[in-house]
Amino acid sequence: MTAGGGNQLISVHPDELKFVFELEKQSFCDLKVVNNTANHVAFKIKTTTSPKKYFVRPNTGVIQPWDSCVIRVTLQAQQEYPADMQCKDKFLLQSTTVPPHTDVDELPPDTFNKDGSGKTFEECKLRVVYVNPSTQGNSEEETKKISSQSLDPNSNQALQRLKDERDAAVQQTRQLQKELDMMKRRGYRKNSPGFSLTFAFVVGLIGILVGFIFKLTLSLPSTE
Repeated sequence: MTAGGGNQLISVHPDELKFVFELEKQSFCDLKVVNNTANHVAFKIKTTTSPKKYFVRPNTGVIQPWDSCVIRVTLQAQQEYPADMQCKDKFLLQSTTVPPHTDVDELPPDTFNKDGSGKTFEECKLRVVYVNPSTQGNSEEETKKISSQSLDPNSNQALQRLKDERDAAVQQTRQLQKELDMMKRRGYRKNSPGFSLTFAFVVGLIGILVGFIFKLTLSLPSTE
């Protein structure tokens, strides 16, 4: 019997146990076990290769009809890297039908024995895979990059339009400032009525443009 959707009693997702392997750090993998029948199904999961390396909860259980259960397998902290990051460990997941309303504490000792009594009994082997942390990190970065590239084109156009308007307002403000400086250099004085009116008009325009620039800046979304 193999893992996946072809099982008669249960399906297991994923069909292998992947652990991000880091020295002196625990890692875990969750398995979802689905009951594909109208019967109550008991399961038991174990590893015979390196039982002290792993912690499994729950390692035994009863799944109601069409229901599911999540099994968490924890890889204990290791002191050295395996050769070429390869792992030969395997897990065995056994399943069999049980009477309705059977409690896990009431399972007979021979529940998972192949006794040839004709009961429905299945086994599923799951291999263990170690994943390098750097590979995991690159995958996450690629996901973020793809997400950022999939933004709505209309949003990008609106953002560019706001930036263009802000740049134009900044340019106009600089031009007005130059004209104001030029007026001062030509020898206008505050007691000149023409200068006073022009000065007030220019300062007012600068104030309006500065306020407009500030508003545009606040409306721009953050790019961080």
